[in-house]
Amino acid sequence: MRLVGSSGVAAALTWAAAIVASAPATAQGDAAAGYPKQPIKIVVGFAPGGSNDLLARVISQKFGELLGAPSVVENRPGAGAIIGTEFVVRSPPDGYTLLMAPAGTLTINPAVYSKLNYDPIKSFEHIALVATYPFLLSVNGEGPIKTVKDLIAFAKANPTKANYSSTSTTFQLLSELFNAKAGVKFEHIPFKSGGEVVAAILSGQVTTAFADAGPALPQIKSGKLRALATSGAQRFPELPDLPTMKEAGVEGVAVDGFSGLVAPAGTPSAIVKKLEAEVNAIIKLADVQDRLKQIGIVPAGGTGEEFRAMILRDIPVWTAVAKASNIKLD
Repeated sequence: MRLVGSSGVAAALTWAAAIVASAPATAQGDAAAGYPKQPIKIVVGFAPGGSNDLLARVISQKFGELLGAPSVVENRPGAGAIIGTEFVVRSPPDGYTLLMAPAGTLTINPAVYSKLNYDPIKSFEHIALVATYPFLLSVNGEGPIKTVKDLIAFAKANPTKANYSSTSTTFQLLSELFNAKAGVKFEHIPFKSGGEVVAAILSGQVTTAFADAGPALPQIKSGKLRALATSGAQRFPELPDLPTMKEAGVEGVAVDGFSGLVAPAGTPSAIVKKLEAEVNAIIKLADVQDRLKQIGIVPAGGTGEEFRAMILRDIPVWTAVAKASNIKLD
């Protein structure tokens, strides 16, 4: 047996310390190397049919194809997506339960609720911003309202009949912002999905809504639904003749929605990075871009860090809007 001198002992200790220090990274790498071993669940906090749901289904399908394990979408609607969000926050942080999180969950709810059972930053590992989309101020295509000015005039002449539908705080805050900027008062009627919102307009149950582009576009193109303006700061490529709110005569309403993928806090960083890479690869696929274009969704992408920074930037903006519009949902 060879005896180790003092210099040898020092070298051995240095080597051992390096092994210990690298253990967490190795474990993280092992977590990603074996992932996924079971189906991945993408939770949507709304009933089927809205842009967030449609986007989750596109990503889920590609996860199944590219990651080699099944991926499913699970709808958990209610309370403006808070029910589904809390379910994900309570789920094991193992990469198998994800949330397709819209702006309402991550930037609007913190602005209008004084207390939430989740934190948009601390409760999640942010994977990537997946897509953005405008909202389309819409009415029944067979009715007499043809412009935003007509809609405002209707509300002023029929204050007891004027109402709007929404599926979450994003749509509600946007609609209340429109109320404030247009000097009208449409009453709020909540629904669980973008598909239900469109159906409510078509049936005459509600006067108007800022509708998801996904479920609204087919009805708009058929003439059953009439889009009056886009909420986006720029015109919507799929409806190039549709004015922005500013062009339609209402200043101060320029809002795009977004959806991003998040995981419960504590999910191994190697798995988060693997999912980030997969999302960015998926939204660059030609067939995915074609599909998203058909449902009025604009691919985004980027890193989880960039997504997190965007959320941190947007929360105070929406908080200021909520305060100026005197909107509080507690």
